[in-house]
Amino acid sequence: MFYGLLDLPWWAYFVVAFVLTHITTACITLFFHRAQAHRALELHPIISHFCRFWLWLTTSMVTKRWVAVHRKHHAYCETENDPHSPHVYGIKQVFWLGAELYGIESKNKETLERFGAGTPDDWLERQIYTPHDMVGIIALLGLELVLFGVPGLAIWSFQMMWSPIAAAGIVNGVGHFWGYRNFECKDASTNVSPLGVLLCGEELHNNHHTYGTSAKFSVRWFEFDLGWAYIKLLSFLKLAKPKRIPPIPHLMLSKDSIDVDTVKAIFLNRFEVMAHYAKEVIAPVWSQERQNSLKTMHKDWGRRIKRLLIREQSLVDALAQQRLAEALSLSPSLQVVYEFRNRFQAIWEQTTASQKELLDALQVWCKEAEATGIDALKNFAQSLQRYTLATN
Repeated sequence: MFYGLLDLPWWAYFVVAFVLTHITTACITLFFHRAQAHRALELHPIISHFCRFWLWLTTSMVTKRWVAVHRKHHAYCETENDPHSPHVYGIKQVFWLGAELYGIESKNKETLERFGAGTPDDWLERQIYTPHDMVGIIALLGLELVLFGVPGLAIWSFQMMWSPIAAAGIVNGVGHFWGYRNFECKDASTNVSPLGVLLCGEELHNNHHTYGTSAKFSVRWFEFDLGWAYIKLLSFLKLAKPKRIPPIPHLMLSKDSIDVDTVKAIFLNRFEVMAHYAKEVIAPVWSQERQNSLKTMHKDWGRRIKRLLIREQSLVDALAQQRLAEALSLSPSLQVVYEFRNRFQAIWEQTTASQKELLDALQVWCKEAEATGIDALKNFAQSLQRYTLATN
């Protein structure tokens, strides 16, 4: 009985451990994250009940607690009220002790009441999953010892370590500290990897924070979200229905004026539009100025300044702001495109403005941008008039 009832070959135990933890990861991203926390996905009751049971069995996490902590993270991202920001607690603490931070916050009654609304509250949740949250993982240990013998203990231990390291450490820690950013949202989220396979798409964290209510995390052509692939498969089987995905810009080449539809289309795709501004305006002007007025700048600081030019302002510290101001003072052209970037972004932050006021502001911005004499800025301003809402 050393190897349990199944008595598998040695390599099969590694396969079993991988498959079991992968199912757990898939359940977390599909059920906890996309369906429950953000309401971006509808799952068939069969899938929902399976995910709840599996997560109770393999993680001891309760739906309401997980959802509440995650929603609070989005509401207060990178602030002192964020339950697990590496910019508040430090990357080492979040990576290695992220599960403990989650455990502390999950016991906060105020958090549960404010952010845990709408999660399952049936008989199973009230009588089994919530009050007996530790019974599942204990039952799992017994089952794996019977099936796999002593190797079952190693498999169970790996399962217990996987979620804290993968979800709490990599996604909550590294996913706000290291990686690339497609969009300058108002937090420090990053895409850890363009191939969201190991964590079923959770690696694409910047995309998720930009489009928080989207069931699909991949945005660029080179990105792959395995969780979205599972959703497509479940949708084909009529077991899932995505409710929202990232907006896709629609351009009409024959359109030659800015109207209310333009305003709506640009607002809908504002993160994508700002990414285009960084690529089509700031990057070429920066390259030109780097060879001229900024050619004496140290190479390392040159790279930092280039990133600061497109960085969300709230994420730039005082020293970096000072260095950026020094660089801009040496380059009038760079100063202009940077100021126009901030003005353009400010248009969409006028939450109380009417459509006409937004239209007037955008028209003025475009007119003044074209008058600067900077070709990249002029071309970008002219390209905005092609944005339109999708037509069925």
